[in-house]
Amino acid sequence: MQFGYKKLYLDGQLVDAASGKTFDVVCPGDETVIASVAWAGKADTARALESAQNGFETWSVLPLTARLDWMDKLRNKILERREYLRHAISNEMGKVWAGTDEDLTSITNSLQYYADEIRKRGDIEIKDREGTHRHRIVDQPLGVTVAFLAYNFPLLNLGFKLGPALATGCSIIIKPSEFSPLSAYIIGELCHEIGFPAGVITILCGDVKEVGVPLCESTIPKLITMIGSTETAQKLIQQSSATSLKRFSMECGGNAPFIVCEDADLEAAINLGAALKTGNSGQICVAPNRFLVHESVIDDFTEGIRAKFAATKTGFGESEQPDMGPLTNQSSVDKIAEIVQEARAQGAKLVFGGRAIDRPGYYFEPTILRLDDAHAPVLQREIFGPVATILPFFTREEAIKIANDTDGGLASYVFTNDQGNADHFAARLEFGEVQINGVKYDIYLPHGGIKNSGFGVDCSEYALDDYLIRKRVSQAIS
Repeated sequence: MQFGYKKLYLDGQLVDAASGKTFDVVCPGDETVIASVAWAGKADTARALESAQNGFETWSVLPLTARLDWMDKLRNKILERREYLRHAISNEMGKVWAGTDEDLTSITNSLQYYADEIRKRGDIEIKDREGTHRHRIVDQPLGVTVAFLAYNFPLLNLGFKLGPALATGCSIIIKPSEFSPLSAYIIGELCHEIGFPAGVITILCGDVKEVGVPLCESTIPKLITMIGSTETAQKLIQQSSATSLKRFSMECGGNAPFIVCEDADLEAAINLGAALKTGNSGQICVAPNRFLVHESVIDDFTEGIRAKFAATKTGFGESEQPDMGPLTNQSSVDKIAEIVQEARAQGAKLVFGGRAIDRPGYYFEPTILRLDDAHAPVLQREIFGPVATILPFFTREEAIKIANDTDGGLASYVFTNDQGNADHFAARLEFGEVQINGVKYDIYLPHGGIKNSGFGVDCSEYALDDYLIRKRVSQAIS
């Protein structure tokens, strides 16, 4: 499917890049060019920052009812173009068709959820001990926000940032990944169609030195938020801190353990483990990296995952109806191949898969590596692909020690039918999320990590705090 040429959404208008540069969007499913997008430079970035500041000054003082009306108009327009956007996601990501609905629904749910949540906010009264003053805690919008997005969930990631920014009265500059900018640019087209207030939302993509660095180094943004790798977060923080103090909200990569105890529902663990590794081709920050399985059930678990992987159909498009799509680019394929090769050289046993698939597109087989060494280097890497590393444990404390032996601290999973076990793991695992005997994500549930997996929160009412100033107003009682 072809999508033509998409312009920057800047200052309420659809515009070409000042330099005239464009960038081709390649479908990872078959390596065809499906669109081109305007490729921003320094002049466009400077204009975006000025426009966003102007947009904030008008948007932040707009009555709440008016802001929410605009959010509702945008949500309705996105729903109106639902199928077009799903096709865009499918083609720019190679995502299986069913997976595109999660992306689309996430942005519309975010706009609705944060419109509802911001209505509940109000001043907080603090009682004066001496009775001489009246004290109020008042929320006010923080300012211009810059959001750097990962490629794996183009509209889900955008929605996680757009909803709370708009609801709180902040303007937002969105820089999508160069690997999946198409659906974000289409959101810009929809904003233009409904006449969204100028400068409140800006969407542009370009080289790091021309766009990313100037956005961070500017003193205009008050919040830098990101979904991406720990390494990228460190660079953004360094660049942003050199010129002014800013607030940061960073959702970084993870190295999720998936712990299967001897009393676990093995079928449930196998089904979820396999689904999380093949879903979005394993390109999910919360996908399990390390399967830690009690030695008494590890053979049965490994065979169950192997059978699931063997039945997984890989491909692209509605005609093929695959269970798993491609990786995002050739570099991802090469990286996964290198990880598997190195792990095998260091003693891992290849149980299944292990190769790139010979067809147009960027495909890699679902892969199982069996290990015995808890210190194997592969266990310290975020694989971000359809590779399951499986390792035995013998005691509960050993499983906790191995699970926590990582700089990442985003998601973790535990399967056990013993509530005492479940409570113990929940208390001891060093991760922002502990999911027991299943998995649940939704816009109303907080999502965030600890350690090198970042700080700040996406989703839930708590995300609003990243975009708000908490001001104390004290007035003497006459």
